[in-house]
Parts: sequence; C-alpha cells; structure tokens
Amino acid sequence: KKSEVSGVMAKADIKPKSIHHAKTWSDDVENLYRFQQAGYRDEVEYKQVKQVDTVECWPETGFVKKLQRRDNTFYYYNKQRECEDKEVHKVKVYVY
Repeated sequence: KKSEVSGVMAKADIKPKSIHHAKTWSDDVENLYRFQQAGYRDEVEYKQVKQVDTVECWPETGFVKKLQRRDNTFYYYNKQRECEDKEVHKVKVYVY
C-alpha cells in the first residue's frame, strides 16, 4: 500500500508556493542553476517530468552531473562550480 501512495505523490503536480531570486551562491543555488539551464524549475519538476527517482550527481561535490532536457538531449556538467557570481541573481529559488 505504502509504495502506491508514494508513487502517486511522485506523479502529483506539485506547484511551488512562492519564488525569489538567489542573492548569494551556495551548493543549492548551483544545482538550481543546472536544472534551470536544462529547462526545469528544480529537482522536483525534473523528477516529475522524467519520472526518475534519482538525479546523477558528482560524488565529490554533490553537484548535478547530467540532466536530460525535455527534447531528450543531455546536459553534462563539471564537478566544479559553473554558476558564476554574475549569474547567481538569475537563479530562481522555489518554495514549496
């Protein structure tokens, strides 16, 4: 029974309550930057659209390693930070 419920939760269209722009860089902002470059709000939306349980991350940094866009092409990311300071304010942080 429990697995069915979690399966339904994963497919439910979860919408964010509010949104703001990042002010300073952090690990979370870095990953949001990567999801948004690939055309998703964040990890929640990516998992809903692609129907996956996990996202491939670099074990050393925890940053997202690879994302599949909606047109099924792949984005590959470096282990190091990619979101430069001048890009940080463009990153949208969603609150659920």
